[in-house]
Amino acid sequence: SPPCLDHQETATGDQSEAALGAQETDKLIQAAQVEGEEESEDGGEGRGTTLISDVRRTFCLFVTFDLLFISLLWIIELNISSTIWDSLEKEVIHYNFRSSFFDICLLALFRFLCLQVGYAAFRLRHWWVIAVTTLVTSVFLVVKVIVSNLLSQNAFGYVLPITSFVVAWLETWFLDFKVLPQEADDERVNAACERAPVMYPRALSDGQFYSPPESVAGNAI
Repeated sequence: SPPCLDHQETATGDQSEAALGAQETDKLIQAAQVEGEEESEDGGEGRGTTLISDVRRTFCLFVTFDLLFISLLWIIELNISSTIWDSLEKEVIHYNFRSSFFDICLLALFRFLCLQVGYAAFRLRHWWVIAVTTLVTSVFLVVKVIVSNLLSQNAFGYVLPITSFVVAWLETWFLDFKVLPQEADDERVNAACERAPVMYPRALSDGQFYSPPESVAGNAI
């Protein structure tokens, strides 16, 4: 066969191979796009089901620890001087602000209910709830220590007020410096990732750079 025909057949074969390569590349790109969309949908569903962040969950656990720890200290205090039932009757039924520790336990319950409702149930993103609980706790404990005669009873006259005061301020610090800033940073990162589209660049095939051979008529001329 003439050399020009052989050249045309070779060029046609190269062009068909380039076309097949381009089709395979397109299929790979489409598969990658579908996989990326599925992963984004799965990630969105996962974020939707996460109703509370990890750092907020830790804060709620710490609030629960506050209530349980203060209650445990109060129960230990009830068993020091007499039986627990006699102490309960004295501190709860015959409550006296100057000599009872029961109100400090109620103060821990007040903090627990306010903080759990505000930051676990309603998932508030402001510090005003914990500001109220910390202010009430601080004022109440200062007044109780000044007015009451708890410090002259036993060691728990020091332990319960100081522990309740310190734990309340630790909760404030943890929410204001850990929970709210980290959640704000996470929201900014998620918003930036959602705005940035996932781009899959199209690969250039060899067929796009193919130059057709010279025609027989051109060679004849």
